[in-house]
Amino acid sequence: MVELTAADRSGIIRLTYPETDSAYIITDLHHVLRWDVVWSNLRVLDDSTITGFHLVNGWAKERYLYFAARYSRSFDDYGIIRDGTLVRYDGYRFRSHSEATGKNLQFFAHYKTHRDEVIMVKVAVSPVSTANAIRNLEVEIPGWNFERVHQQTSDKWNRELAKIEIEGSQEEKETFYTAMYHAFLAPNLYQDVTGEYRGLEQNTHLARGFTNYAIFSLWDTYRATHPLFALIQAERDADMIHSMLAHYDQSVEHLLPVWSLQANETWCMIGYHAVPVIVDAYLKGVTGFEPMRAYDAIRTTAMNPNYDNVATYARLGWIPFDKENESVSKTLEYAYDDFCVAQMAKGLGKMADYDYFMKRAGAYRNLFDKTCGLMRGKDSEGKWRTPFDPHLYVQGGDFTEGTSWQYTWYVPHDVEGLMALMGGKERFVQKLDSLFISSADSSEGMDDVQGRIGEYWHGNEPSHHIIFLYAYAGQPWKTQQRVHEIMRTQYGNLPNSLTGNDDCGQMSAWYIFNALGFYPVCPGSNYYVIGSPTLKRAVLHLSNGKIFTVTAADLSDDNIYIQSVELNGKRWDSPFLPFDELRNGGSITFTMGPKPNKSWGIHAPIPH
Repeated sequence: MVELTAADRSGIIRLTYPETDSAYIITDLHHVLRWDVVWSNLRVLDDSTITGFHLVNGWAKERYLYFAARYSRSFDDYGIIRDGTLVRYDGYRFRSHSEATGKNLQFFAHYKTHRDEVIMVKVAVSPVSTANAIRNLEVEIPGWNFERVHQQTSDKWNRELAKIEIEGSQEEKETFYTAMYHAFLAPNLYQDVTGEYRGLEQNTHLARGFTNYAIFSLWDTYRATHPLFALIQAERDADMIHSMLAHYDQSVEHLLPVWSLQANETWCMIGYHAVPVIVDAYLKGVTGFEPMRAYDAIRTTAMNPNYDNVATYARLGWIPFDKENESVSKTLEYAYDDFCVAQMAKGLGKMADYDYFMKRAGAYRNLFDKTCGLMRGKDSEGKWRTPFDPHLYVQGGDFTEGTSWQYTWYVPHDVEGLMALMGGKERFVQKLDSLFISSADSSEGMDDVQGRIGEYWHGNEPSHHIIFLYAYAGQPWKTQQRVHEIMRTQYGNLPNSLTGNDDCGQMSAWYIFNALGFYPVCPGSNYYVIGSPTLKRAVLHLSNGKIFTVTAADLSDDNIYIQSVELNGKRWDSPFLPFDELRNGGSITFTMGPKPNKSWGIHAPIPH
């Protein structure tokens, strides 16, 4: 029997053996997920301790992982295998059987065991050195009390999960708290107990005044995961921003992270979405980082001329498809990021910067083709992409993991402007309706994307804000219906319930917000869009110590439509929920019914 539990940087394995002369514990440094081990090292320090490292090359080009492992019982025998051969003295030149290097290394500990004998192994990792791995192990798991380690970690998780308390069925609780667990798994702690970590330039740094984190899947997580952190994990969110700023300081290009993984920039995905994370935290009152330093970093990142044709975008007002792949998606995402830069500039009184970046935020208009009512690629001379199939996704084409039909809606910072381009609210809604009834067979090139409703694809992030656009157009009941449809069909408590890749918590953060009844369509703004709650009651313990309670009266499988809303003791007739109404605690009560109330929330002004 094998049992495992973990601390922050270490873990302990408890193995229960039968009576046997051939009990083995194998440590394999060669087999890793998908990528290649470039080099590794193993050392046997004494009769119950080993250390080593491996260097992995792949998506992250230079990823070091050091480890130390200590066994509760001395080895009866041990050995190191390199390339399938036992390392030992060969009679020609001395070679220690207690150390080896190479690309393909395994260590085995051999025991003779009696019935039900327990052997434990505790292991710690470090991004810096085996010495730090040993230190992590000694500090976090000084003894051999498996239950104590398990209980300490369980208590830590329970404290985090308790930041939102819900009432619901067993299935709802399992689904909700699994989503919270997923949302909190990344970014990961990436420093030793000494405070040391490996930096982007592969030097060792000391995190002073913050905890360093790694794994920033920002194209995914800026949408809902980080806005969730800003609400209920603000201190951790501030540490992540410090980590991004450290990345910026160590970047030879002076760029904030795009998709960083353990002291590496992978350059995966598009945009500069560390910007909305920082700006949203700033606007939501997250403290613990210096705003001017953060602003300098986001502005410098947005102005870097070497990054994916940002200079061409700034000059022309769009990215030409003959200069850059995924040109439409990049133009739209840069425009949104620039809106966020402008909001922080305004907050800091930098009005010249505000005007400049707000002008760039309007760049989406340059790629809207009024003849078809969709976003379309344009070359350096301003000529449209021909031929043009709005349902086609081509790797390396004009769109990033999506089609024109999905990306046309990506103007979260100026939905009003997008509606005007489409000819007003009525035509906007008609086109939005058609997205959900389009045949799935009509979109080509991404057959593996799950969660389709027409050409809406919930299994990938570019679609995640779309159903909330009905609220901007005065038909919030359509948002309410779609929320419940997606929550019922794309989530659940079974192993195959989650649609697509969770993408470092974004899919789960989407679920959490929508279970509560509101969603951050435009991080970097000061409001949420009300959807439709799927829980009867939830209590949010905000990072500032305040409590915000959500109640859905008369909610049932049939009663999915909002009839009325009361916010902090007053009638609320808007589908937009200001953060200022939430930040100091209070309550929101939804009264639900079986049919749409088509008079609720239809005349509310769109926040600016």
